[in-house]
Amino acid sequence: MSDRTLTAAGTEPDVSAPTTTSTHVDAGDAGYSKDLKSRHVNMIAIGGAIGTGLFLGAGGRLANAGPSLFIAYAVCGVFAFFVVRALGELVLYRPSSGAFVSYAREFMGEKGAFTAGWLYFLNWATTGIADITAVATYTHYWGMFSDIPQWVLALIALAIVLTVNLISVKYFGEMEFWFAIIKVGALVLFMFIGIFLLVTQHDVGGTTPGLANITDNGGVFPTGVMPMLMVIQGVVFAYASVELCGVAAGETKNPEKIMPKAINSIMWRVGLFYVGSVILLALLLPYTAFTGDESPFVTVLGKIGVPYAAGVMNLVVLTAALSSLNSGLYSTGRILRSMAMSGSAPKFTGLMNKGQVPYGGILLTAFFCVLGVGLNFVVPENAFEIVLNFAAIGIIGTWGMIMLCSLLFWHRSKDGRVTRPGYRLPWAPYTQIITLVFLASVLGLMAADEGASRTTVLCLPLIAAALVGGWFVVRGKVARVKQETELQQAGAEKA
Repeated sequence: MSDRTLTAAGTEPDVSAPTTTSTHVDAGDAGYSKDLKSRHVNMIAIGGAIGTGLFLGAGGRLANAGPSLFIAYAVCGVFAFFVVRALGELVLYRPSSGAFVSYAREFMGEKGAFTAGWLYFLNWATTGIADITAVATYTHYWGMFSDIPQWVLALIALAIVLTVNLISVKYFGEMEFWFAIIKVGALVLFMFIGIFLLVTQHDVGGTTPGLANITDNGGVFPTGVMPMLMVIQGVVFAYASVELCGVAAGETKNPEKIMPKAINSIMWRVGLFYVGSVILLALLLPYTAFTGDESPFVTVLGKIGVPYAAGVMNLVVLTAALSSLNSGLYSTGRILRSMAMSGSAPKFTGLMNKGQVPYGGILLTAFFCVLGVGLNFVVPENAFEIVLNFAAIGIIGTWGMIMLCSLLFWHRSKDGRVTRPGYRLPWAPYTQIITLVFLASVLGLMAADEGASRTTVLCLPLIAAALVGGWFVVRGKVARVKQETELQQAGAEKA
């Protein structure tokens, strides 16, 4: 039976096929509880696919690219699905809290694991700074908080989420579950209102909803194709953390049953919430009515006179930012522990508390977020833009490493060294290659853009130099840990 028959996207996976057992042992997988339930993982998958990029960022992107923004969301959504589907196949092959770092170690060696792990840390350390900056900015919307300095609000937000993460994975799962409920509930409610306005042709701020809002204002590409291409880099950031459900698999019972359903559902959620929302927004108002200074949902609701619309949506955006921060602390803690157990991260990041939480890695990420609090103190106007671009580099690097691991896994399956599970990435190896080309193209678009995006790409040699220098610092320790592990395994086999 062909790969395509087994795993055509959008179909129910063949989970009856046995999950393969890997001979690779990752010390970083030991010691975790299995307290994440099916509802947690499903909502983590949703939460990873829906963030502030839709609630807030879509307004400015609509203003720049017009209705063609739905194409950018659709294209990036497809590649995001390929990434998480590739990770899902690896999870079914061998569930691991170290996720793609653990897979990079198996298929690319310790250098690959080191690179994958620290690129992921770059992603979430900078995203965490962006999140607490966003929380502080959105909190200022309410008058009672307007006199509190931005950096103080950022520190309070970090302290709350950090505390929840350090107690147990169960608390993380519950927080993420309810955050996702709020986000999905807000989107579903808006879409019901929007569809009602569209069907009844209800006046929206002096405009009649319908296709004329697109055709009479320059069509799908009112500003040309290039603006749509240029917003892709921001849209990729909007999909950041879709890989989170792969990390969560290591603390889930029966991942072979839970993960395929959670991952497959990402595709239709992306289509409904991202693409559907943008099309609906474009039908309700001309693209010129939207602005980067306001959520597009607030723009529509404000024009039909919904009371407190801005306040409610501000709360939803605040929730999305806290959800992202919550996810970042969770995932980097697990990734860093996997690296620490092999010697490629500081030893203290491998420590676990009584709640079976890798608190060392979580605290290290939180420390860098505290530096972000300092950034809010020094340059509160520019803090968000600075870290956002570095986070984009981390995301592209992380997705690239996942696809490389998937490609190497596919190659090993062809020469019989491993057996692919029944749940597979469709159309391999072409899917991996096309996704890697797409990610390289996003870097090219960032380089073509002016301002912070181009500057960030120009910093790539510095990031590469830091990774190379870091590897030379830890390689001796990594070799010693590997030798000790092999000796222990040999002793255990003799016994």
